[in-house]
Amino acid sequence: MSDSLMLQECLEAPSVIRRQLRANAEPAARLVEALRLRPPAFAATVARGSSDHACTVLKYATESTLGLPVVSLSPSLYTLGQTRLRLAGALVIAVSQSGASPDVVQTLRQAREDGALTVALVNVEESELARAAEFVLPLHCGEERAVAATKSYLASLAAFLPVLSALKSDATLSQALEHLPERLEETLLLSPEAHALAERYRFAENLLVLARGLHFGVAQEAALKLKEICGIHAEGYSTAEFEHGPKRLLAEGLPLLGFQSNDSAAKSLEGAYATLVAGGADLRTIGPAAHQVGAHLRTPGTGHPLTDVLPSTLAFYLFAERLASVRGLNPDQPALLQKVTKTL
Repeated sequence: MSDSLMLQECLEAPSVIRRQLRANAEPAARLVEALRLRPPAFAATVARGSSDHACTVLKYATESTLGLPVVSLSPSLYTLGQTRLRLAGALVIAVSQSGASPDVVQTLRQAREDGALTVALVNVEESELARAAEFVLPLHCGEERAVAATKSYLASLAAFLPVLSALKSDATLSQALEHLPERLEETLLLSPEAHALAERYRFAENLLVLARGLHFGVAQEAALKLKEICGIHAEGYSTAEFEHGPKRLLAEGLPLLGFQSNDSAAKSLEGAYATLVAGGADLRTIGPAAHQVGAHLRTPGTGHPLTDVLPSTLAFYLFAERLASVRGLNPDQPALLQKVTKTL
């Protein structure tokens, strides 16, 4: 039996990131120069689906690194509401695999017309989105054939990190990026552990995915993938927000999947997970600190919190691909979905 397209593209992740880091050195340097000459008052992101979840990670990364506030734009304000926001002097970042969704393209185009410094993180370099942006950081994924985005999401997580590293003069992040492809290669060796974890959720109908800080966008992405390819109703929550109502669902016996981290949220996560387990919650964790509570899938540490999210995500993808298979589903043919979704 041949590997699924999803798994094949997961296996490409180390080479994708290695290629991206090499090929984007000059475009990233030009963007850094522009940001130093035109320092933005705030930043905004525009994206849909998995790309929007990458933007959640980008928000935490940018705010924690530069102290620059980041908001998420609503594309429908431009396309349906005919509203133009005051974005002059802002940094506006659009993220997309295809660069073809009209709402994302129009939002970025109008932001540029209004005086924003616009950047596209996009895989298709000849796309409308790339043409609309002032600066482009290509994802360099090659063709992504699986409906469920994997290597493009991982590439979206990495593409802006060299810019943050240069703006902050962060030698530790620079070194972590240099060795990131090797850490992703190590992550691919976790397939047996990922498969064992998948067996645990073979018959799950609902699943709550928890995280905090940099990994919150990964939890959002995980919940989406569980819906897309596994047919499981899943929702991603910050552990802080989980306390404000959703925790009630534990009384119905819903299982939990938690992402661990080595960032500023690590201590809070450890305490929250310990409390949940002590209260009888069914919790398994993924991440570089997964040995702490409910350990089942410990990922390689990368030497920096901003890069740690990539092995965590890749390990989850190995788990999700296997979970779809043991549930008798084809991860490459999710019901009712197609690769490119164009929304207005």
